Amino acid sequence: QVQLLESGGGLVQAGGSLRLSCAASFSIFSTYTMGWFRQAPGKQRELVAAITSGGSTNYADSVKGRFTISRDNAKNTINLQMNGLKPEDTAVYYCNAIWLWNNYWGQGTQITVSS
Repeated sequence: QVQLLESGGGLVQAGGSLRLSCAASFSIFSTYTMGWFRQAPGKQRELVAAITSGGSTNYADSVKGRFTISRDNAKNTINLQMNGLKPEDTAVYYCNAIWLWNNYWGQGTQITVSS
């Protein structure tokens, strides 16, 4: 059974840092484009950051310079280092894996940034 397990969410004050991790249970992890999405109450889910199988990265304009996505293919994991957090970063964060017709989602982890 395919699983994406997120960890590292929580409550943090504005200006603080958090690190999210996502562990994947499927094989050929290295071929997948991996990403983090987020969804705030009343808003659509949006891409935060993505990393391809080749290591190329893409970020939402709102997080550029503050968030860093990385992957460890040996451990089937990706991470999202989030620095300089703002109240507007408050959302449920979801891990995503996509390759060809395969598109998997994690359950989500809540991040709340207090002002």
